[in-house]
Amino acid sequence: MAVHKLVLDNLFEETSYTLIGLHCTLEDYRIAYLLNRYLGINLLRKPLDLDFNNSMSSYSVFEWKDNKHLTTWNLVSNICKREVDLKRNYGSLFEIQDPVIKTYNLIPEYKQVNYFLKIENEYTDSREKYFVNRILRIPQIVTAYCIDANQLKSKNNLIFS
Repeated sequence: MAVHKLVLDNLFEETSYTLIGLHCTLEDYRIAYLLNRYLGINLLRKPLDLDFNNSMSSYSVFEWKDNKHLTTWNLVSNICKREVDLKRNYGSLFEIQDPVIKTYNLIPEYKQVNYFLKIENEYTDSREKYFVNRILRIPQIVTAYCIDANQLKSKNNLIFS
């Protein structure tokens, strides 16, 4: 009987991408517009948001597939704020529901980052710096910088498809 051997080394090959953290106070559609304008891309809102924790938190996702350079651009929000009713009993017969705003983060290691720009392609460091410098020219963005995705504990949250 013949012995069959399966080689799985190339099956789980990780796609390389550039991850840029953006700090700003703009709405998601506004930052997508400014990135489109300053970077010459065409980010469009995806019909479905990224949902976690049984719809307890959802994050807006914008995407553009550049077929010319075989690149996929994603802009995703990192912060989700939800109003949750907190039941409290103050020693009376009735429970009182107090609305509390809870904040959830897509990537908890970077709680201060408002948005992530994920560029799926194998760019060099000089090209990454070019994108960051172009983003920093946007007056409404406080700061932007590259993030090493290999050091993230929750990098699986950045899988959108």
